[in-house]
Amino acid sequence: MKAIELKKKYLKFFESKGHKIIPSASLIPENDPTVLFTTAGMHPLVPYLLGEKHPLGTRLTNAQKCIRTGDIDETGDSFHHTFFEMMGNWSLGDYFKKEAIKWSYEFLTSKDWLGLEPNRIAVSVFAGDSDCPFDQEAFDLWKNLGIPEDRIAKLPKKNNWWGPAGETGPCGPDTEIFYWVGNETEIPKQFNDDNNSWVEIWNNVFMEYNKEKDGSYKLLTQKNVDTGLGLERVTAVLQGFNDNYKTERFWPIILEIERMTGKKYVNFKKEMRIIADHIRSSVFILGDERHIVPSNMDQGYILRRFIRRAMRQLNTLGLDLLSIDATVEIAKIIIKEYSAEYSELKSNKNFILSELKKEEDKFQKTLKQGLKEFNRISEKMLEFGGSKISGKVAFLLFQSYGFPLEITQELALEKGMEVDVNGFHKAFEKHQELSRKGAEQKFKGGLSESSEITKRYHTATHILNKALKIVLKNNNIKQKGSNITSERMRFDFNFDRSLTEEEKKSIEEEVNKIIKLGLTVTKEEIPLEEAKESGAEAEFGTKYPEKVSVYSIGDYCKEICAGPHVKNTKELGVFKIKKEKSSAAGIRRIKAVLE
Repeated sequence: MKAIELKKKYLKFFESKGHKIIPSASLIPENDPTVLFTTAGMHPLVPYLLGEKHPLGTRLTNAQKCIRTGDIDETGDSFHHTFFEMMGNWSLGDYFKKEAIKWSYEFLTSKDWLGLEPNRIAVSVFAGDSDCPFDQEAFDLWKNLGIPEDRIAKLPKKNNWWGPAGETGPCGPDTEIFYWVGNETEIPKQFNDDNNSWVEIWNNVFMEYNKEKDGSYKLLTQKNVDTGLGLERVTAVLQGFNDNYKTERFWPIILEIERMTGKKYVNFKKEMRIIADHIRSSVFILGDERHIVPSNMDQGYILRRFIRRAMRQLNTLGLDLLSIDATVEIAKIIIKEYSAEYSELKSNKNFILSELKKEEDKFQKTLKQGLKEFNRISEKMLEFGGSKISGKVAFLLFQSYGFPLEITQELALEKGMEVDVNGFHKAFEKHQELSRKGAEQKFKGGLSESSEITKRYHTATHILNKALKIVLKNNNIKQKGSNITSERMRFDFNFDRSLTEEEKKSIEEEVNKIIKLGLTVTKEEIPLEEAKESGAEAEFGTKYPEKVSVYSIGDYCKEICAGPHVKNTKELGVFKIKKEKSSAAGIRRIKAVLE
């Protein structure tokens, strides 16, 4: 079974169980400032998990594109990926453990659906601790479905607990489903999650608690189910592979790398897996409607790491990077393979390829010089018995030669050396750059706390969008993306020049005028076409479900938006523009705060 067929079957199955199919959201989360990227299908649903009503009801399902930077060091094995597609189904205060477990088992084992062998399945449940009890209910449900007790592992929080993403917020036990991909004659009677032949394919999360500021756990009034099935992993299982890179999702990319380098996958698996994974991630980030580009900040820094790490691996395979635009050629294969499912890759093809070319050209110029400098420094250190590259030297390689910390670490490892990571971060932060810790988690507060900040900034983006049209006397201005953290809002819009000081002042005055008026913010749920006909603004490039939420701020503006929002504009405070600059060709970016 091909991945595209598996995706269709999954959605059809949950549709038959009363779920509404929603489109994949952007890779850049709007509703959750705790992370840089959408790392799971639940991120776009944060407001609804916290109690907002979804226009399509309480049962939802989709295929969500995700990026997990935490897996970057794991990439190179047979099943970890930085970009992946997560199939998910959600219950927003509707069904709970019984249905979630029963349906996941039915979909996996029924001959009408995937028809996997029940004797190859094992599961894990939360063992319980001083905070929360053992998940007896999940254990009993699996046992009643015929899973032997030896195949039901009771594991601690680090294995079987989800969340919260920050310090507070919704969380709860989960139950994971594993499938034996080794030889049939070697299937052990007992499940052991340390055995790599047991591959995790599905996770059912039961959000039944809220973690409070004092560290205690309280039962939620709205209990949610959040599940995820990894498309790449299950595709490999269905095709009889214990290597995801041999499926049609990756094999055409691997073949292109083999053609370019003259090397064979069987001899260079780790290097080729990293190249294929990282360029695939880069293509999807660049192809996203929010138009992220390589930089030394936020999502752009992660994107730069992916591209340069892939280029470094191509270099180790002996490819002369000056003779060919390697990442561009590989990207063309990825765009071709995925465009039928993700039309944004086709429509943004020129942007994807041109940004890869730019970044490749930048790195090509400094790669050889940087390698020469690293070799000179490391050889001198080894000569005098040194085994640790200082943070200062690692930062110098980053600043002068564009070497992400990971590349310096890889080079050091090859020579039996290590890098002073803390020293690097100190130097990094001193120059007001983004530390890796900051890149992984932007906001320490919990989802509920971040939701309050999100409400204010989200509402302000609507007012700003309208104010730009009025002040600049241009009704063709459209939102081209936004990003919200605990400290500021970022708003991208189409405009072909920088704003004057007078224009910026007028925009601030216009927004603050609406805030002071104390306009009521109202919400209605209507079909998408009806929303568009009513004149509601829609974000360019965003995919919407068949029924949407439309927010109106008095008679001032009306937009299709997932929310959440404040009830009255008086709650926003004072709007102030901090910076206005170019984001891409024909796109301007405003950074602003609410004081």
